[in-house]
Amino acid sequence: MTSRLTEINVDCTDPVGLAGFWCAALGYSVLDATDDLVEVGPYRGPDAELLDAVRREPVAPSMFFALVPERKTVKNRLHLDLSPVDCTQAEEVARLEALGARRADVGQTGAET
Repeated sequence: MTSRLTEINVDCTDPVGLAGFWCAALGYSVLDATDDLVEVGPYRGPDAELLDAVRREPVAPSMFFALVPERKTVKNRLHLDLSPVDCTQAEEVARLEALGARRADVGQTGAET
């Protein structure tokens, strides 16, 4: 038996803002939202209520953005690697920066693909 990654959970101070960024970056939609929690993911169609069946299928994980009162004080311990689907890496970086992403120095040399 194995497990399947079904959700990525992110504690944050702006769930709506982060959800909007990741929807635009990944082509996701808001699947569910309350004042304190926003779930985004690929559209699952009208039969999404059958969650057990959906989780048995190969599907990209949804992302949950949960409101927490405390601000981040140390380095993130999770990062997501994105790969462009239909453009160059430079074009995708520019698009993501236009959505609000910022460059971070993670020790890359410039020789990476």
